[in-house]
Amino acid sequence: MPHDHTVREIGGGSERVAALDIGKAELVACVRVPNPDRPGRRAQEITAYSTMTRSLLGLADRLRELGVTRVVMEATSDYWKPVFYLLESQGLDPWLVNAKDVKHLPGRPKTDKLDAVWLAKVTERQMIRPSFVPPPQIRLLRDLTRYRADLVNTRTAEKNRVEKLLEDAQIKLSVVASDIFGVSGREMMAALIAGERDPRVLAQLARTGMRPKIPLLEQAFVGRFTDHHAFLLRTMLARIDEAGVDIAAVETKIEELITPFSQTVGRLDEITGVGRTAAHVVIAEIGVDMTRFPTAAHLCSWARFAPGIKESAGRNSGRGATGHGNPYLARVLGEAAVTAGKTDTFLGERYRRIARRRGKKRAIVAVGRSILVIIWHLLSAPGARYRDLGSDFYDNRIGPDRKKRNHVRQLEALGFTVTLEPAA
Repeated sequence: MPHDHTVREIGGGSERVAALDIGKAELVACVRVPNPDRPGRRAQEITAYSTMTRSLLGLADRLRELGVTRVVMEATSDYWKPVFYLLESQGLDPWLVNAKDVKHLPGRPKTDKLDAVWLAKVTERQMIRPSFVPPPQIRLLRDLTRYRADLVNTRTAEKNRVEKLLEDAQIKLSVVASDIFGVSGREMMAALIAGERDPRVLAQLARTGMRPKIPLLEQAFVGRFTDHHAFLLRTMLARIDEAGVDIAAVETKIEELITPFSQTVGRLDEITGVGRTAAHVVIAEIGVDMTRFPTAAHLCSWARFAPGIKESAGRNSGRGATGHGNPYLARVLGEAAVTAGKTDTFLGERYRRIARRRGKKRAIVAVGRSILVIIWHLLSAPGARYRDLGSDFYDNRIGPDRKKRNHVRQLEALGFTVTLEPAA
């Protein structure tokens, strides 16, 4: 139930706002509304509420009673989510804001009450902007795609443990087989667990493409694999299989939720380097409504794929780091950029040109940003389709005169004096 209730009058703006400082068990709400008895003055109410559902419903009733038009809260861990979703379901307009945007001035005392008051003040003066919170349907999809990524990471970590265990037992299967978890590799590991230790017998379990490597496999299985290793390997493989089953179940659920966006998935799938799984993640992280991002640059800035500009005293000190953005979106864009870099396409050539001059890391960020710009245009125009410009786009765009100037400039930089004469 609400407690610690205080009301006082202050001067200030005119909008009816509420700010919430949220903890795990309790939140402090500061409401600032126009004073009906004293024009130009504000009435301020500070109340503490439990984060239990019944108490939050009481908070929603009180906010509606006071005619609050905006409720603002900081992104504090995951504690903001149930409060945000409940107030949203009650017809209020909650805003989630970045804690950096409402940071206290140095030297100010810091308590839950003062934090709520400070947040309410900067809100009524329109000094903050809301963070992107996707609509409910996209949030459900996001939960699944993020959980799928976490499960894949768990399975990958377990696979790495298996490789380390085999190395500990001097079993060099990963030296011969590119994927030790294929059909041949799994049968060989199952035989090891069952007690088989003869390298020749183990090597004969190779299938199809692995058959020519039987002599190498016989050498790879000469080790000291013991019952201790067998116990650990059995446990690790069981966890890998369990994670695989869970991933398949989550993917089935994702396919159900993504059905309304199947055409959008198809159009994103046409982008070089972007597959269906990546398209699912993109939709889950940024949604399909690009009105939240007025331009492609806004989207890139939100995703931290646009380096910041550092300027002081009128002098530009260069571009800063991109900063920490959405890790799930960044991962899928990075993977798409690397995949695109292996293709004979415009994005592939762009990746290689930048990688030669500035390194692979910068190439990944640059091509990831290009992919994000393409995504923004596709989502902003439902009828648009991706068309590859071709790997020769740069060569065709740069005319002979420009190429000539570039070559001359490069030779002069090396200390040569260049005189050009037309060929006969």
